[in-house]
Amino acid sequence: MSHFRVRYQTFEFDKTDIHVRTLRDNQEFSDDDDVALKLGISSAVWPLFGVIWPSGEVLAHLMFDYQVEGLKILEVGCGIGLASLVLNHRLANITATDYHPEAAGFLNTNALLNGDRVIPFIRASWQDTSIYLGKYDCIIGSDILYERFHVDLLATFIEKHAADSCSVLLVDPGRGHHAPFSKKMIAMGYSHHQRKPITTYYLSVPFKGQILTYQKGSQKSNAVY
Repeated sequence: MSHFRVRYQTFEFDKTDIHVRTLRDNQEFSDDDDVALKLGISSAVWPLFGVIWPSGEVLAHLMFDYQVEGLKILEVGCGIGLASLVLNHRLANITATDYHPEAAGFLNTNALLNGDRVIPFIRASWQDTSIYLGKYDCIIGSDILYERFHVDLLATFIEKHAADSCSVLLVDPGRGHHAPFSKKMIAMGYSHHQRKPITTYYLSVPFKGQILTYQKGSQKSNAVY
């Protein structure tokens, strides 16, 4: 049984409210049966999935205005999955994935908390080459280039699940790994663009990161704010 404190928050997207249950803070921890430890998740990083980081808010706001009709979308390293919750509320075709054993429970709870359908979720490791989730037209993520060794793992995972025409949109807070990641993606045949978000009025502090976009195949018209 998990023993951790939680909090409830409401995030506003224009006139749409998304209600979210998260860990109380990034000091919470509960792994009595060593489920996470056996997956290689230490007590130091265990709580990181369970709070919403600024990059996650930026991605969620991008997804609120994103043209989703006809797109099959995958959120990689979703954590709490605020962007997936926004897309799900918009009735988009969204699937979420994360490695953390508690992520699915929080995602299910939060989808129901908003009166929405449960979001398809697959627990997957980027290192597990047997994992195959299908092909997607759009792959998104926030603050997932956390370590240098994530560069090759994430690029390979994305390429494996990218449709012939695929847009990849990542929000990176600036941990110093996006440059080698972009080089890797370009070498794999993706075009690349990066820029600051136009507005981050919803954040309490200035956002120092970047919106990273990569395109495989023909470009599909979409607005990125």
